[in-house]
Formats: sequence, C-alpha cells, structure tokens
Amino acid sequence: MKKLKHLFAIPVVFLLLLVTPAVAADDWVVVSDESSIRFTGTQTGEAFSGVFKRFETDISYDPDNPADARVRAVVDLASVSTGDTQRDTALPTKDWFFVSSFPQATFEAVGFQLIGGNLFNVTGKLSLRGLEQNITLPIDLKVEGSRAAMQTTFTLKRADFGVGTGPWAEGKWVGLDVIITLNIIAERRMP
Repeated sequence: MKKLKHLFAIPVVFLLLLVTPAVAADDWVVVSDESSIRFTGTQTGEAFSGVFKRFETDISYDPDNPADARVRAVVDLASVSTGDTQRDTALPTKDWFFVSSFPQATFEAVGFQLIGGNLFNVTGKLSLRGLEQNITLPIDLKVEGSRAAMQTTFTLKRADFGVGTGPWAEGKWVGLDVIITLNIIAERRMP
C-alpha cells in the first residue's frame, strides 16, 4: 500500500508543477532609436562629446524583486562617433580602444539594490580593453506598464582601463575623467 501512495504522489507533484505559475523576472527589449550611450571628455581643456551608435542588451527585471535583476550590455567600440574626423579616426586605434583586439566593452550585473523611490545602485563588472573592474552605477529607473526608462551618469577614469596610452596616458592633452551618460528605454517582452 505504501508503494501505491508513493506512485500516486509522483504524478500529483508533477501536475502541481505544471499548473503552478513560475516566479520569474520579465525580459526587456531596448528601444534602440530612443536609447543612447553618450560620453563627455576634454581635449586641451575643451569639452567634447561622443556617442556609441551600436550596443546590445540582455535585461531581466521584475519590479517586485529587483534583487534578482540581471543585465548584460555589449557596446560595439568601433561605432564611436564624436563628430570630429581626427578624433573618430584615432579612437579605434591601439592607443585608445584598440578595436582590432578588443572590439567590445561589456557590463554585467546581477541584482539592483534599492536606495529609495526610483533610485537603485547596480554593481557589476565592466570589461574594456581586456581589463575588468567592478563599478557601481547610480540608476534612476521608472517602470510604467510595459515600458521602462533608465538613466544614469557616472565618471570613469580612462587610465583604469588602459584607454589612451603613450603620450595620452598622463592626461596632459586628453583628460583622464570621462563622464558616461546612459539613457535607456526598454519594453517588456511579451511571451
């Protein structure tokens, strides 16, 4: 009789697993034409701005459980544009992004730490030019229905990632601090 009880329990458990809704984060798709990765630096004391025209993201986020969020972003470094031909020609070279050996920058993070309201800290690993560092991004994230808007501005030290070597390494001609601004619009992926 005990064997029969155990045999009966197996299909019951299986059926319960089938009908119990899984708790999982939603996947989000970035709206490319409404999103941007921009940066600002200085050259000979004058500010200049640029943009990365191509990037991909993989975002998994449940507004009710931000600690389980996952983000992976991949930036095509060859897509850099500052509107200045000389600068745009130099940035992909070995002295700067070294695109021939390191064509992409990646950022990967697990978990959003709620600070309050719409503000989160997102700590993850940034890989650039073969170097990796953990960085924390202050994120302002607003979710309305099936649409999310995320914005952050933070400063990177380019020398921490070997960007700008040789005569550019000391910051005499090109500043060491680079301000990065992300404006991302994403929509919940429908099953």
